[in-house]
Amino acid sequence: MQKTDKQYLSLWKEFAEGIRNSTPIDTTETPSDRLKRVKKLEADHEAWFKYYFPKYCSAPPAQFHKDAAKRIINNPEWTEVDSWARELAKSTRTMMAVLYLTLTGKKSNTIIISNSYDNAERLLLPYKVNLEVNNRIIQDYGEQEHIGSWESGEFITKKGAAFRAIGAGQSPRGTRNEAIRPDIILFDDLDTDEDCRNADIIDQHWNWVQEAVIPTRSISNPLLQIWCGNIIAEDCCVLRAQKFADHVSIVNIRDDQGKSTWPEKNTEAHIDRVLSQISYASAQKEYFNNPMSVGKTFPEIKWGKCPPLEQLEFVVVYGDPGTSNKDRPGQKSNLSNSRKAVFIVGRKEFTYYIYYGFLDVMGNHIFIASFYACKDYIAGRTNGFFIVENNTLQGPFYEQVLLPLVYNYEGAHGAVLPITGDNRKKPDKWFRIEGTLEPINRTGNLVFNEDEKSNPHMMRLVDQFKAAKPNSKQLDGPDAIEGAVFIINQKFYNNMKQFTPIPLKRNPRKAL
Repeated sequence: MQKTDKQYLSLWKEFAEGIRNSTPIDTTETPSDRLKRVKKLEADHEAWFKYYFPKYCSAPPAQFHKDAAKRIINNPEWTEVDSWARELAKSTRTMMAVLYLTLTGKKSNTIIISNSYDNAERLLLPYKVNLEVNNRIIQDYGEQEHIGSWESGEFITKKGAAFRAIGAGQSPRGTRNEAIRPDIILFDDLDTDEDCRNADIIDQHWNWVQEAVIPTRSISNPLLQIWCGNIIAEDCCVLRAQKFADHVSIVNIRDDQGKSTWPEKNTEAHIDRVLSQISYASAQKEYFNNPMSVGKTFPEIKWGKCPPLEQLEFVVVYGDPGTSNKDRPGQKSNLSNSRKAVFIVGRKEFTYYIYYGFLDVMGNHIFIASFYACKDYIAGRTNGFFIVENNTLQGPFYEQVLLPLVYNYEGAHGAVLPITGDNRKKPDKWFRIEGTLEPINRTGNLVFNEDEKSNPHMMRLVDQFKAAKPNSKQLDGPDAIEGAVFIINQKFYNNMKQFTPIPLKRNPRKAL
């Protein structure tokens, strides 16, 4: 639904006041000095951004910001997909680059496309307001507002640069600026959660992009095509666009080392605060480009009271030290700071209980410390077997990195950790998880400790179970639980084999 004139005017005033006040100018500057200054700024687009848009440049740009701007500005014929997490300024940085190209005369016809016309018009508003009231743009590039061709959803500057907002499914035909077809097409948040739940709608939008939007371009003149949008589903237009893009930039709120990708703006404390207030699944989708749609294998999770540890023969503390190259061929594996899991699992009769544990992005020192925290949790109330996954690719890592850390911890704290490696040759991760855990979960025999229901590590484990499916990117938690259950079953089976069956004596009185 389009905004009313009153709503639009309110938005315009809000933007205009801030932009006008943030762009003071030197009225005593001579024309010669002004030309020299403008020429110097245009030679350095980052300096240009900072001068003309101080309101948006409150924090220094990160390297990924600079790299993207360089690609967009220096490649007239280019398709870029920027899947940056929320709070990483993908729309703002794109706007500054588009206005740089427009005001310097490199591009002249821009269409902005979003999931609805109303949203596309909202995205176009900062462009329009900056061209109207930004004192520095007006001083250096002249008055831009062209009376008679200056509407909220479509306008043309005095120098002939055109801008138009289009909602998904609307006709872009006739989008011309005299003889110039669109030379910038910007898709911003074309995908929505609701649309992505319907494969037919995604197909319709993609066909519309392919058949109606892209053909508005000129074949002989270069087109800059930019996609701004997070990966919010396993099938969405942004993902499809990545397949034919010249460059794909995926940046999460934190990097592979668990650190803020834009620390100048988003501190670790700020990120922790935000992530603590939303579910793990929501955080993965909005801030880590990892949509975790609900799977069908573990639709229900059972919370319950765990029996006292004293009633168990033993428990297994199983640790998954992170993704190996075996699980993700072709991708770099950072084992020093990846998502790791350590959980205590016990069995009584035919029920398996997940008592306590850790699941998070953590360094190797924290990973080893998690084992000791689990040892403290057990506190001698039953026997504990401490196992760490150790497949053929992780073997050197286990021996050369983890074991020395264990020895150092033992020396510093005087606490022995009898840890051993799980050296079994494991089949495919998904088939292990599904084959081992789905039957016991379906029958209600996999119980999550209700006393740890508010524990964020346990909550992350539950979210990973609920989202689990063959192509899930994150199965570290369920993988650790599968490892623990396998070890428990193996030990129970070995104990059973130690008993010698007593042969039954034949009853002589019973007839043959």
